[in-house]
Amino acid sequence: MPREPKNFDHLLGGKAKGLSDAQLNAHFTLYKGYVNKLNEIQGKLATADRGAPNYSFNEYSELRRREPVAFNGTVLHEMYFEGLGDGSTQAPDAVKQVFADSFGSFDAWVADTKACLMSAHGWTLLTYDYESKKLLNNLVQGEHHIGLFANVHVMAAFDAWEHAYFFDYQTGKAKYVESLLSGLNWGVLEQRFKGARLIAP
Repeated sequence: MPREPKNFDHLLGGKAKGLSDAQLNAHFTLYKGYVNKLNEIQGKLATADRGAPNYSFNEYSELRRREPVAFNGTVLHEMYFEGLGDGSTQAPDAVKQVFADSFGSFDAWVADTKACLMSAHGWTLLTYDYESKKLLNNLVQGEHHIGLFANVHVMAAFDAWEHAYFFDYQTGKAKYVESLLSGLNWGVLEQRFKGARLIAP
């Protein structure tokens, strides 16, 4: 079954702090493009000839190489939109404690996330490392799959590509980052922490 784009229209009308409807609608269109490409790639993979895979070029090989771009472009955008809020929620104490155990304090995580988001265009992912049992910030840039840490669980995705903010902020990226992190939907993020068993359900 083809994947259906999720509807994030509930964010319109000022429900995503610091982001206009025009900015959000443009971003929704881009996200839907990744969903469509993922469906196209996976549809073609279903019937692609597997008889002559090749590093230089082969239809099957190229589809497999591009699949992670469309897949991560889809999933990370969904996680990003799900995490947007109007600034009315706060991180619960149990969630703050997980951040403190990993970064020293919740405020230290915020500072590191801001620095990570300002370091390059791309994604900053909040991940849980199964080996160290700590939260990590992971900068993913270039394309949606380049630089993604192995052996981690993605807990949240923060979009710092220009398309995420340029309509509203132009080159004022720092203002976008500040607004983004102060407007997170902590209800959604708390449920992810519970789902990963980082805090009690």
